[in-house]
Amino acid sequence: MHRILEKFRIVPNAHLVTVEAPQIAAKAQPGQFLIVMVDERSERIPFTLADWDSTAGTVTFVFNEVGRSTGKLAACAPGDDLFSVVGPLGKPVEIEKVKTVVCAGGCYGIAAIMPVAREFRRRGSHVISIMEARTAYLLYWQQELRRASSELVVATGDGSRGMKGFAPEAIQMLIETGQQIDLVVAIGCTFMLKTVSDVTRQSGIRTMVDLSPIMVDATGMCGCCRVEVGGETKFACVDGPFFDGHQVDWELLGFRKAAYLAQERDSVQLSEALRQR
Repeated sequence: MHRILEKFRIVPNAHLVTVEAPQIAAKAQPGQFLIVMVDERSERIPFTLADWDSTAGTVTFVFNEVGRSTGKLAACAPGDDLFSVVGPLGKPVEIEKVKTVVCAGGCYGIAAIMPVAREFRRRGSHVISIMEARTAYLLYWQQELRRASSELVVATGDGSRGMKGFAPEAIQMLIETGQQIDLVVAIGCTFMLKTVSDVTRQSGIRTMVDLSPIMVDATGMCGCCRVEVGGETKFACVDGPFFDGHQVDWELLGFRKAAYLAQERDSVQLSEALRQR
């Protein structure tokens, strides 16, 4: 059991959780993820690490409330125990010495990109971080990400803060202003990752994206997180989660991520019906 030490809604529909997990905190690296079960009957849900403290023995992640299992996690409070927290899983992002790297995050990826940006900067790279959201009230950790980066670009879909647009438009803006970019690392929803990859492909900028499709065991045994990269089948949990965004079959990935939408909808509706009885 893992005790929740901190839990609050960080912006509408998104929550921050810090749990006791000293063994995970001692081994965590940027880009790795956890598999969390709220109770013994819950789904196994992957969450990318947003932060950790090896001295305090804690790990932190941010998640969006989108289905029944994340709804159960959203209902938890500090002092509650989670049935299972497993990690760190997946290969850490490859931190190499490049002159300029762009770290782009949206939704939960705003938090998840921070350890990546922080480590690139520690290694001597010029780090331009981009955070995107539909509107200003969905932004968070602006000061934290600014401290972890050399520069911070804020982009909102409605233009309520920063530039109007999203991460792809922000990257295009940097390219058009003559900014030399050696590498882009992106964490966020599948649509954001695809559109970022489309922009960088045109300019030949190497792009690594964090794929988080359906995972069950997270050890490569079940095959639920199969993705096609460069014509080869990969498992996002053990071969990734970071892959070359220009090599991902985005259409196939979209179909796979939508495979259980009907069942998820039915589960949520049944849970609501039982709650109202």
